[in-house]
Amino acid sequence: MKNLAILGSTGSIGTSTLDIVAAHPDRYRVVALTAGNNIERLAQQIERFRPQIVAVISETQARDLRERFPGQKLEIFSSVTGLIDCACHPDVHMVVSAIVGAAGLVPTLAAIEAGKDIALANKETLVTAGPLVMRKVAERGVQLFPVDSEHSAIFQSLEGHRKRDVRRLILTASGGPFREKSLAQMSHVTPADALKHPNWSMGRKISIDSATMMNKGLEVIEACWLFDLPSSRIAVHIHPQSIVHSMVEYIDGSLIAQLGLPDMRTPIAYALSYPERIALDAPSLDLCSVGRLTFEEPDGHKFPCLGLAYQALEAGGTVPAVLNAANEVAVEAFLTGQISFVNIAQVIQAALDEHEANHLEQVDDVLRADLWGRQKATQIIQSIR
Repeated sequence: MKNLAILGSTGSIGTSTLDIVAAHPDRYRVVALTAGNNIERLAQQIERFRPQIVAVISETQARDLRERFPGQKLEIFSSVTGLIDCACHPDVHMVVSAIVGAAGLVPTLAAIEAGKDIALANKETLVTAGPLVMRKVAERGVQLFPVDSEHSAIFQSLEGHRKRDVRRLILTASGGPFREKSLAQMSHVTPADALKHPNWSMGRKISIDSATMMNKGLEVIEACWLFDLPSSRIAVHIHPQSIVHSMVEYIDGSLIAQLGLPDMRTPIAYALSYPERIALDAPSLDLCSVGRLTFEEPDGHKFPCLGLAYQALEAGGTVPAVLNAANEVAVEAFLTGQISFVNIAQVIQAALDEHEANHLEQVDDVLRADLWGRQKATQIIQSIR
């Protein structure tokens, strides 16, 4: 029996993880859950999975939950301290890190420090603090399993092969909802347009990142740290069908890929059960019905966020943290109607242009860069408005 803490249990990754737990109650038990603002869904999860400890954002939310579950053996906490308590609970074996954004960094690092294995869906943890996180993983001897479909595909395609035989990694991207639109057309798209991902069902922030291709840029940075390869050996291919989830090219020219229908339960289940595979009620992939698998180069002119991520990765230090922070602020500004879709990349570029890179020595360096990036992006947005 593997005991789980699920950070971000009410989001798409969290709910998919709980679907797997429900299908395999003999293998997994939920010890801890954390959530943002969806308290109703969290209450339903508490009823069904009976965790020992729960954490929410505010003390007001925590009081509300305590009133709903009086007399139960359930600890309910709030704030970052509560997240850390959930991530580090002594009964937890594995932490599923699925909080969206940079907020996932501190509890994930705390879990690693506590010796917990990590199923990582929060890409910002490695984007903002990759060298610190991987150093701590090595020091503590924990296992870190990728949950993103692309990184899981690479992880699976590397199994049984020597790292020195790898020529490059190829991350695939659907191209999002605006792949066939011109830059002029993209100037007028709405948040509702951008949230209509053609293949995947995702949260609002990640859906916008997919539309700008920043999501793929963040995945390039994450892949660099997960697989210890430079950016020059990590490529991105547009693959509209989202069947080939990513590939590894070896020095003899062989390409090994992982294919499957777009269903996040597959990479989540592999992270939870590794090195085993567990049965899912997923339909088989019928390649004859799919018919064609196509690939194309990403258009850097239309999707500058991808190039900005490569630049941040090359610059290193605090630059990726600023990139991520500015992106989070710009995406929220777009969703709330403060800026246009094409302004997102412009805000990020302007923030990066003003940032003086510093070395990452400790978590506080990341947090200071994150705060600076948010404040600078907010100033830039105000000047646009």
